[in-house]
Amino acid sequence: MSQSRAGKSSAGELGEFLRSRRAAVTPEQLGIAPSYGDRRRVPGLRREELAELAGVSATYYTRLEQGESHQVSDAILDAIARVLKLSPDERAHLHRLARALPPVRGAGHEDQVRAPVRDLVEGSRGAAVLVGRRTDILAGNPLGYALWGLTPAEIAAIGSPQAPNQARRVFLDPAVRALFADWERQAEDLVAYLRLATAERPDDLALHQLVSGLATGSDDFARLWRDHPVRDCLHTVRRYRHPVVGELELNEEILRLPDDPGQRLIISAAEAGTPSAERLALLGSLTAVDSPIDPEEHA
Repeated sequence: MSQSRAGKSSAGELGEFLRSRRAAVTPEQLGIAPSYGDRRRVPGLRREELAELAGVSATYYTRLEQGESHQVSDAILDAIARVLKLSPDERAHLHRLARALPPVRGAGHEDQVRAPVRDLVEGSRGAAVLVGRRTDILAGNPLGYALWGLTPAEIAAIGSPQAPNQARRVFLDPAVRALFADWERQAEDLVAYLRLATAERPDDLALHQLVSGLATGSDDFARLWRDHPVRDCLHTVRRYRHPVVGELELNEEILRLPDDPGQRLIISAAEAGTPSAERLALLGSLTAVDSPIDPEEHA
C-alpha cells in the first residue's frame, strides 16, 4: 500500500473511530445536564459538546473528524482522548490514525518459527499455541492443539501457506464457536486486536484481505468491526465447553517474542486443585497417544 493511500485510509478510519467513541460516551457520564425540551438525535456526545470539553472550536473538531488532521497537536489529541475516556491502547490508536504514522516494521520473518522457540512451545507444560500477527497458528504442543480443537488436517497444515487461522476458525467454524463458553468476548478480543494490527500495518495486504474476507463471510465480525473496539491481547480467564472433557476455566497468559515481532505465545493453564485442572490433565493424557482425539469416542 502506498504512503498516500495509507494516509487516506487512516483519515477515514480516524473519523469512524472518533464517531464510534463519541457515540459511546453519554452526557451524563461527563456531567452535562440536559437542557429543557432538548431532543437528542445522537446516542452520545454532540460534536459541539466534545469540542467544548476538549477546548477546541466545533469547526476545528468537525474537520478533525472529517480526516483533516495533519496539523493537530499532541495536546489536542490528549484532550480529546480524556473527554472520550479512551484506554491507553485506544489513545495510542488515536495518535496513530491522526498522524498517519508509517507502518510498524517487523524483522521480515514474522511467520517463521525459530527452532529454539519451537522447542519452547512444544516443551511447555501447559496448553501452548504460537500465533502470528495475522492470527495464523504457527506452532503448538499437543495439549494446545487439543484444547483449541484443531483437526488432524489443520495440524498437518501448520507451517504451510494453508496454516489454520484462529480468527477464521472463531468466526467461520461452528465447532470452534461452540468451543468457547464466552464466544462473544473471544470474538471481540480478536476484532479489537485486528483493529490495532491493521492500523499498525497499513501496508500488510494479507492482513487487510483477512479482515475483508471475515467482514464478508461473518455478520458477527462485520457487526463487531463497526463498533471499532481497539486493544491489544492481554492475559485473561477463558472458559471452554470442550467436547471431550467438558467445562474448563483456564488462565490465559500471552507472551510476546521481542526477537520475532508479531508472534505471541498463548499458554493456558488451570488453577491447581480445581475441576478444570483435573479435566485439563485428562485432556493431556488423551493427547499422549499417537492418534488424534476423536470427540465422538469420548462423548
